[in-house]
Amino acid sequence: MPATGAMKQPIAKHLYEGDCLEVMRQWPDGCVDHCIADPPFGMSKKRGLGWAFSSHVTMEEAWDRFSKDEFFQFNVSWLSEVCRVVKPNGNILTFGTFHNIYQLGFILQNVLKRRVLNSIVWFKPNAQPNITARTLTESTEQIVWAVNNPPGKAKKWTFNYWQAKEMAGGKQMRNLWEIPYTPASERAFGKHPSQKPLALVERLVLIATNPDELVLDPFAGSGTLAVAAERHGRRWLLIESEGRYVEMARQRLAAARTGEPG
Repeated sequence: MPATGAMKQPIAKHLYEGDCLEVMRQWPDGCVDHCIADPPFGMSKKRGLGWAFSSHVTMEEAWDRFSKDEFFQFNVSWLSEVCRVVKPNGNILTFGTFHNIYQLGFILQNVLKRRVLNSIVWFKPNAQPNITARTLTESTEQIVWAVNNPPGKAKKWTFNYWQAKEMAGGKQMRNLWEIPYTPASERAFGKHPSQKPLALVERLVLIATNPDELVLDPFAGSGTLAVAAERHGRRWLLIESEGRYVEMARQRLAAARTGEPG
C-alpha cells in the first residue's frame, strides 16, 4: 500500500513508539538501507499458547493474537511497507518459527515477488524442553533473507562474504547457526518473550549491512538490533508498539552506550 499525506524522513537512531504500519506510512520510498525484523509469530490464542493437560502458558501476548485471515493480511501489510521504505536491492531479513515462517516466505516470494537468497536456521542448543511430550522439542527458528527487488532485477545486494568467512573460522559460513538462547545477562532490564541473543543479531548486522547504513526493525521489542548496530557502527531505526518494551529498549541502549551489560 503506498504511503499517503506528507512524507517525513525517518530520524536515525530514534525509537518510534506506535503501530509500525502507521509509522512507516509517514516515510518516503527508499529511505532505509535494510530491514531486520522479528515480527509476531501468531502463536498466542485467546488464553495464550498452552496445553489441555497443563496450566503452563508458553506465549500469552495481546500483540501476538490474530485470526487466520487477520494474520495473513497483517503480514502482507507490514512486509509491503518494508519493501516500500527499504531501498531497491536492500536486504530484508525476517525471523520466524514454523507458526509463520512459511507464510512470510510465501508472501515475499510469491505475493511481493522478491528474490529470496537464503533460509538461515538458528539452532538453540539450550532450547526449552517440550512440556507436552507429544512432539519433537522445538529447538530452531528460521530467518528468511530476501533482496528488495524481483529476481530479474536483484543485483549488488550486500553480503560481506569475507567477514562471514572470517567469523566461520576461515571456512564459508553455512546457513545453520548454533547460538545459545538469550542469556540472563541480556535480560537485566526485563524479559521479552521472543528476545533474540545479541550474538545472533550482531552476525546478521555484520554480514548483511555496511557501516553507517540505516537498518530498520519495525518490531523492536527489547531493542537488540539497536544495541548490535551501535556496537558495529551502523545507524538504526526502531518501531515498537508496547510501552513496556519501549522503556526496556531505552534502558538497554543507555547501558550499552556506557559499556554496561544488559
